[in-house]
Order: sequence, then C-alpha cells, then structure tokens
Amino acid sequence: MDTVLKIFLSMSFSGTLLILVMFLGKRFLKDKISRQWQYYIWLIIIMRLLLPFGAEVNLMGKIYQSVDQVMIQNTSFRKQQKMDKISDGVGNFDVNLEQNNPEKDNLSDSSEILTPDQPFQDIVSLLINHIWLVWLAVVLGMLIRKVTVYQSFVRYVKAGLTLVSDIEMLDQFSIIAGQAGMKRPVELCINPLISSPLLIGFFYPCIVLPSSDISEKDFRHIVLHELTHYKRRDIFYKWLVQITVCLHWFNPFVYLMSREITKACEFSCDEAVLVKIGYDHAQDYGKTLLDAMAAVGKYKETFGAVTLSENKQLLKERLGAIMSFKKKSKTVIILTSALTVCIIFISFFIGVYSVEATTDTSFMEENKLSVTNEKREDDTSFAQIERYYEAGSLSLFQVAFSRLDEEAQSTWLNRIYEDGEIEFFSISVNQLKEDSSLIQFFAEKTYTERSIAFFSVLADRMSEEALEIWLDRALEDRQIHFQSILFKKLDREDELDDREEELVAQQIEEYRSYGVTNEGKSYYYKGQLVHIFLDIRKDSSFYTLDINPQGIVNIKITRNEAGEIKNVDYMTEAEVEELLGSMYDPDDELEDSEPEIIPINFKTIESEEVIWLGEYSLSDGDKIWYDVLAEGSGMQVGFVRAEDIKAEDEFPDTTYYSILNYRKHPIDGIQKCIADFTFESPVKPGTYKLFLRATNETLRNVKGSISIERINASKKR
Repeated sequence: MDTVLKIFLSMSFSGTLLILVMFLGKRFLKDKISRQWQYYIWLIIIMRLLLPFGAEVNLMGKIYQSVDQVMIQNTSFRKQQKMDKISDGVGNFDVNLEQNNPEKDNLSDSSEILTPDQPFQDIVSLLINHIWLVWLAVVLGMLIRKVTVYQSFVRYVKAGLTLVSDIEMLDQFSIIAGQAGMKRPVELCINPLISSPLLIGFFYPCIVLPSSDISEKDFRHIVLHELTHYKRRDIFYKWLVQITVCLHWFNPFVYLMSREITKACEFSCDEAVLVKIGYDHAQDYGKTLLDAMAAVGKYKETFGAVTLSENKQLLKERLGAIMSFKKKSKTVIILTSALTVCIIFISFFIGVYSVEATTDTSFMEENKLSVTNEKREDDTSFAQIERYYEAGSLSLFQVAFSRLDEEAQSTWLNRIYEDGEIEFFSISVNQLKEDSSLIQFFAEKTYTERSIAFFSVLADRMSEEALEIWLDRALEDRQIHFQSILFKKLDREDELDDREEELVAQQIEEYRSYGVTNEGKSYYYKGQLVHIFLDIRKDSSFYTLDINPQGIVNIKITRNEAGEIKNVDYMTEAEVEELLGSMYDPDDELEDSEPEIIPINFKTIESEEVIWLGEYSLSDGDKIWYDVLAEGSGMQVGFVRAEDIKAEDEFPDTTYYSILNYRKHPIDGIQKCIADFTFESPVKPGTYKLFLRATNETLRNVKGSISIERINASKKR
C-alpha cells in the first residue's frame, strides 16, 4: 500500500505542475485561442491526475528515486551509529563472557535491538502505513455527499416540473432540436422555482425553464445553449471533475482547476452557440444571458446541473467574451494544435513514481548494508513463492517471481510448464524482458514440443523481428496452428485469410495420411462413405462436423494439445446418440398456433410500479405486437429474463424488445406504445417475463393488448 500511495501522490504532484502551467499560459493566451480548446485541454490534466502513465524515464521517477536514495543512506548511517554504540558497550565485558554468550552474534542485526525511542517510532510508522485509510474515508465521504446533494436537487426539480403543453412552443423546440442534430428525444419542462434555465438527466435529458413567458429569440438561444451542453456530454465531464476533486481532496490546486473548468464550460458553450447562430447575433445572445440572470429563483443549482447563467461576475466575463467573439484564424488553429502536443508531451515527461527504478536502487543499497540479511531474504522469498504457488495465489506469486534472479526464474518456469499451469506461466513470462534469453529458450522448447498455448504466451513478449523469424520457421515446417498465432501477433490476419486454400490443402493431406479422403463434402474412411464425420480438439470442442445421410460409418478424429491428429476411431452407438441428442430436442417440434393475446385493462398504475403480465418461452422467429394506450406520462412495455429478476422489488437493468415512451400525443394527449418485433439473434431463446411499467407518473385508463405468435416452438407458460 506504501507503493500505491507513492504513485498516487506523484500523480497529484505532477498534475499540480500541469495546473500551474495552464494558469500561467492562460495569462498570455486567454483571448488569443479558442475557448473550446481552453475547456477540453483540461481533460489531459485530469487524465494526469487519474491515470499512472508516463515515460520510462520521467521527472517524478527521478525525484522519488533521489529521495529514496537519501532515505536509504540516512537509514544506513543510523544503523551504523547504533552498531558503534553496541560495540562500545559490549567491549567492556570479559572475553570469556563473550565466548559463552551464543546470542552475541545476533547483535549485528540492528532490527532486534530496542532503543528508548522505539515505541514512538513504531506508533509513527503504524500511522504512516495506514494513512491511506484516512484518505479513502475522506474520498468516500465527499463522494457520497456530492451524490446525495445532486439526487436531492434532481428530486426537488422533478417535484415542481410541469411539461410544456404549448403546441407552438413544442413545434419550435422540435425545429431547433432538429437543426442542432439531436437524434434522441429531449423533454421540455417548466419549474418556476429554479433561478436559471438548466439541463438535467444523464441519459434522458430534460431542459427546464423558469417560465414559459419567453420571447421566441430568447427561447431559441436558451435551447441551443442547453442542447449544446447535452451533445458535448458536459454533465459527464462535470462529474469526472468532481470525482477527481474527491480523490485529490488534499490538493488545493485541484479545487482551483474545478472552478476554472466550470467557467471554461460556459465560455466554450457560448462560443459553440455563436458559431451556429453567427457573429451578427452576439448582442442578442448576450441580452438573453442578462434576462436569464435577472430571473429570481428560490433554489441554487448544484454542480451536477448545467445552467445558462452561474453568477454576476462570470456573466460579466462571458458578456465581454461574447462581444469580442470572432472566428479564429488558421494561425490560431495551428498554435492550439502545437500547444496540445506540448502539454501531452509535458504530461508524459513529468510522469509518476517509478516502482521498478526505486525498487532496483533500494535493493542494491540494501545489499551493501548486509550480506547476512540478503541470505535471509532469499530464503524467505523461496519459502514465500513456494507457498504462493501451492495456494494458487497468482498476484502474490507474480510479485515474488519478479524478485528472483534469472536462474531461479528459469527453474520456476520449467516447473510451471511441466505442471501445465498456463495462468502462472503467463504472469511469470510477463515479468521477463522482451526477447530475453529465457523467452528464446522456452519458445524453442514449446515449439519443439508443439505446446501451442504456452508458445502463444511467449509470443506476447517477442519483438516484431523475432515474430517474423518464428513465422518463417513455422511456414517452412508447415505448422498451421503456429502460423495462425504468429500472423495474429503481427496483425497480418488478412494474409492468413489469403492462405486459407493452402491450409485446407494441408488439412486434407493430414486426413489422407490417416486413411480419410474426401470428394467435395463427402468423406470416406477406408473406402466407406462416412455418415457422421467429427473432428474434435483435445478439449472436445467442435472443430469440424459433417453429416451425410447416405453414409454408412461414423468416425471421429481426436487431436492432441498441439492440434495434431492423435487417432481416428469409429464412433460407438452411445457417442452417436449423445451427439445427435444434443443437436435435436423433440420438445422443439414445430407447431402451428394462433397468436396468444394478452389483454391490458388497468384503471391506474402508480409511478415506478411494475405490472408483471406473465412468463413466456420465446425462441427465434416468434412475433410480438404491442398496442397499449394510457393517460399520463412515461410508459414502458417489454420483456426481461426470468433469471435476471433477483428480488420482487428490484427491476432488472436489462430489458428486451421494450418500448419506452415519455411524450404524449400532441393532439389527444394519450400515451402510446405501439410496435411489433421478431424475436431473433443476438437475443438468446429462453424464458422471459412480460412487464408493463409506469416510469414517470401515475398512468390512468391503461388499455390495449399484447400478442405473441410462436413460429418455431410450442407454447410454454
């Protein structure tokens, strides 16, 4: 955990350096480059704060390596001082006493000697080793609070929502949404308690207005602004920032970054809207912002909502930017591209704490301190890795394996290979350097012994040059399966497809050597026409299966782990019956049937209530019709897998062939779910439960029907 904490702190520190670079650059380039670039460039800094990437040699790695070296030297100096004090104290005793004291030799291990300040040091060490628990507790507390506040805000807004019923406004809204390129429905609602137009909803967006008394021009600007927020997924961006703030709660610069991103979000959105409506309308757009700021609301929006206007100070800056807006030249575009590359390069160069470099340095310094300790550690490591292997602990074995020398690693790889433990072999090989001597040795061994799976693992640690050499050898040896692996590792699968005819010819030649011939799709074994031809791998998965009704013998081909033919045998009657039985089920006989009609007639269905309409067995080709009407808003009809229902009060996340309708018909005000489907792949046949659900508010006078016509299987209910 100490290493993880070091990596995380290095990410925070390197992110801080980038934040300072961004604030410094803003002073000189604020009005010279695109506001949208100023908004999205922060994503690189966020990735720097969240992901431990970096160049192999980087600034953070060098800093931590230097610090660790100083700490090791200080530790060594303190140990030496303790040894000197112990030597001075022991030297005054009689020589005979030293010879009769077998514990004298143990005094060389300073870790066994208690000093007066040892209890205090142990307490401090304990606190340092568990400080990550404090960090984690604060992270969880902040994240839970932010989620709770946002949910409370959304509930408040939804409680006072009223759907816009003005046909003219809805038509205008539809036109604007179409021009903005919206491909999914967006709700338009009114809530007089909010202070500014806003957008809520991650997956089901809703634009909320403080009032419907808005001029046509202001309405267009507001809708374009909020739709731009939705299309750019600004809500997700804001939550990504909030998660970053929670993780780096101890870093004040992250809070400054969060505030700057919030401002940049609105500036960039304004810029995107002005690009659409044109520079000539900048003054009108600015007036819309002023009108929105003049509105008085009773509830302040949270960080999770995307609003039109934040505060007076930000509004003043936005108006200034709007009035000075102009299209950026090609020179500015080239400049921003160059700046983006520079920031990405800097983020890689700064990097994070380097585990390998520090580990190597520490190991070398510790070797200098005590040869005895090294021997003890080697013995302990050997016992540990043996214990991890026997217990099947992959992660702990991986760490222990990485600390072994090359000779010990070779010994363990041989043992793992002989035991056939492919998972342990894989994590061990991943600790080796590319094209190392061990990679070459075991590649030769696995190739010679035709161990395809183990060879594939080794190929992942080969350079392109080495893979080319092995491919030439596999082509020369006509090793089909090794060729397939190597073509894929080299991303040359298209060449593998081109060699398909050659591979088929090799396979036919392989069959012929075991007495199997073919004419077209007809196979012959020892001159007799084959009825069932089954070519299976060692793990019994189908490789080739062909059935000829005119055949008189049934044969199966069994292969070894390398994919080579092991033997050809006649199939027993039990094997034939088992094979055909798995392919044919008498319960699946075709049956002609009339559509089954499920009538729908409910006076009310409460909000979020789910009505289960029965359990049905569905298969490929079945026809489904929905024809359900209701008064209200938010109705869903569909199927869920019976096995996905874990509890009666918990609705599954995944639905099949469902219709979800939020918008009422503009003329008669009726909610309609009318559609038809054909049950087909990739949805798997099985038992499904039919449901009817009120997703938004209470539904009234729910009437209609649902029909199911089974084409390929008999009815089950």
